[in-house]
Amino acid sequence: MQEIMRAIYDVVDEHSATKIAQGASFSSRTLLSQKANPDYDSHKMNVEELHRIMDFTKDIRPLKAWAEFFGFDLVPRSVEPADSLANATLALASEAADVTKAAIEALEDGVVTRIEAKRIEREGEEAKKKIDIVIETARAKVGSR
Repeated sequence: MQEIMRAIYDVVDEHSATKIAQGASFSSRTLLSQKANPDYDSHKMNVEELHRIMDFTKDIRPLKAWAEFFGFDLVPRSVEPADSLANATLALASEAADVTKAAIEALEDGVVTRIEAKRIEREGEEAKKKIDIVIETARAKVGSR
């Protein structure tokens, strides 16, 4: 846990407690500094406050330290754009249809089983990936003909 607290402290120290306090809606720089200080036991940071800090600074070292604490690696999501926005959109529509079909089939008898729910979840995860591809493709195509 000390590594997580040290990561929080480093983020606050390097990005300026004053700037973070203003930009991430903390009541004071002093309180933020106390909550971020791993040696200050009477003030503890909560998850919402940590979220505001990471969102404001875009520095995820505390999240990375937390993942490492539990034996995980934090890896940024990488999405490759499709060749065309039309193809990406069609692939998304196909996945959305699969989600819809799975949900309709699950509802046929009025009871959603664990297996049916897993299928909907699986199809939904695939659809989410296709949404990311559509978004990334659109970003890549900005200004192109």
